[in-house]
Amino acid sequence: MATLSRSEPTGTPAPRRGIGKLRYAMLGVLFAGIAINYVDRATISVAMPFMSEEMGISDAVGGVILSAFFWTYAAGQMPGGFLADKLGPRKMLLVASLCWGLSTMAMGLAWGVVSLVVLRLVLGVGESPAFPASAQVVSRWFPRSERSFAAATFNNGNPVGATLSVPLVALTIATLGWRWAFVLAGALGVVWALVWWKVYREPREHPKITAAELAHIEEGQEEPTAAGAPVRWAQLFRFRAVWAMMIGFFCVNFVAYFFITWFPTYLVKTYGLSLLKFGFYGMVPGIASMLGGWCGGLFSDYLVRRGTSLTVARKIPLVGGLLGTSVIALAVFSPSVEMALAALSASYFCSTFAAASVWALPADFAPTPGQVGSLAGIQNTAANIAGIISPILIGVLTGMTSSFVLPLLIAGGVALTGAAVYAFVLPPVRRLGVR
Repeated sequence: MATLSRSEPTGTPAPRRGIGKLRYAMLGVLFAGIAINYVDRATISVAMPFMSEEMGISDAVGGVILSAFFWTYAAGQMPGGFLADKLGPRKMLLVASLCWGLSTMAMGLAWGVVSLVVLRLVLGVGESPAFPASAQVVSRWFPRSERSFAAATFNNGNPVGATLSVPLVALTIATLGWRWAFVLAGALGVVWALVWWKVYREPREHPKITAAELAHIEEGQEEPTAAGAPVRWAQLFRFRAVWAMMIGFFCVNFVAYFFITWFPTYLVKTYGLSLLKFGFYGMVPGIASMLGGWCGGLFSDYLVRRGTSLTVARKIPLVGGLLGTSVIALAVFSPSVEMALAALSASYFCSTFAAASVWALPADFAPTPGQVGSLAGIQNTAANIAGIISPILIGVLTGMTSSFVLPLLIAGGVALTGAAVYAFVLPPVRRLGVR
């Protein structure tokens, strides 16, 4: 493995007052886009019990349909991150959101398993650049001392979208049917694409940014890797840090995607909930995860501002969050839906608490600002291999055992593995460089 260059960064001063808040407006639009991204992605999870009844889809086949999205989503992360670096987040997110919105709308016309698999594959292609491009936006619009909260905010689009999809899609299905749920969810993606193209600009190109806010952003950015020591894309895989980021995020996502794919079916089948009761209970872990993401981001940024090393400020949320995520296994011992929800909510809270720092790492480690998207894409590729494995594994094991006990125990073990990787394998947090 290659070594790391430069001394480890420490904290940066707190932001000055009265400098402007345009960066938070950009973050708000980005957050809305990621939330819609997850509504489109998770609509099928809520609709699956009703689609399965109409089309005669088994649990194992349902797992394949849910997993198909991640085949192209994971494969598209590296090229999506690379293209985001080349095209910039404005163009990349416009094209991506049009693709994912239109493919979601088309799922309302699906006639069987093959059409569902094909459309999920197209959806994966469309959504694959979203997170690498989002990490790029954060690295360009926020100084290091605010980056973990900003990363937590756009990443919180994940639980917000997944949580909103539960009652909204359930209500749409109850009133209009599952096909209209896909049409309406996809239309949100198309509308957001047009809004994003209208409002987003780079900091130096935005007509409404103040000189004070631009100075605040640029003063808090790290300096590029020293001249004469460039890091080519393929060379990134020589670093231990990159492999630790990949394995650690795989573990985070293995658990997180249970909530995005099989969680609705788990509640309905394990506790026999009605559609309306399911819509209420299904929101609880999602709300907990939103709070976890912002708490994790605020905590990491607080540590950075008070002068704590960047390594400690990132590792405490990462390791502690994944240790807490492992309590998902306690749900199997819960005698009631309320106790199961308590364990699942604590797990999801801790998962997003860790994820805030996960999405800050690409900007922390990237050799140059122009490689944030590439490093985010590499990290997210491994993370979404979990999205391929987890739904199929849970579907097969649930079908074999007629229970979610074994899948949840495995998820708890994977979370503990991730905590160990971030604690002992991830090196000190600093820019990567080649000697």
